[in-house]
Amino acid sequence: MTSIWLFIQPFTEIYTASFIRDIFMEKTERCALFIDGSNFNATTKLLNIDVDYLKLLHFFRSRSTFIRAYYYTALPDPSEQSPLRKLIDFLDYNGYMIVSKLTREFTNHQTGEKRTKGNMDMELALDMLKLAPHLDHAVLFSGDGDFCRLLEDVQGKGVRVTVVSSIKTHMLSDALRRKADEFLDLDEIVTSIARQ
Repeated sequence: MTSIWLFIQPFTEIYTASFIRDIFMEKTERCALFIDGSNFNATTKLLNIDVDYLKLLHFFRSRSTFIRAYYYTALPDPSEQSPLRKLIDFLDYNGYMIVSKLTREFTNHQTGEKRTKGNMDMELALDMLKLAPHLDHAVLFSGDGDFCRLLEDVQGKGVRVTVVSSIKTHMLSDALRRKADEFLDLDEIVTSIARQ
């Protein structure tokens, strides 16, 4: 029994380290990434992960027949200084399709409290549905439960959907995780997508 374990153990270590993540995606699959910027950034911030977006792109390009990577975000007024603008410029020059709109400010007339709003869910949903006939696999970087119905519709068109998020944060909806064909926890790929 011991000799069998000694044979299996090195194989198991190799399997888990290098092969397990390739199972969720095949090289021949036409794949696109859909990154819900606000949700993904909030998740990585809570996990203290500094994402290297070039490494992230390479990770998925090397594992599929890559079609496109979309990044969705609401931007503050151009007159305001924002680190988000630098990120968007970088992504725009380095292989990402940026889908953005300006945030809008609302004032609660009863309390006088000002709130900023810039939801990009509709834009993401429309793009995923539009691209679905040309995809085998859609990868959604979000934990937002509002996307459950979107996953259902895209899966109904024969597209597999992987949700990328983290079970360690409150940013992941359990309903979305259940709806996905595959759930990829950020912990599993952190070394492949984070800055060193």
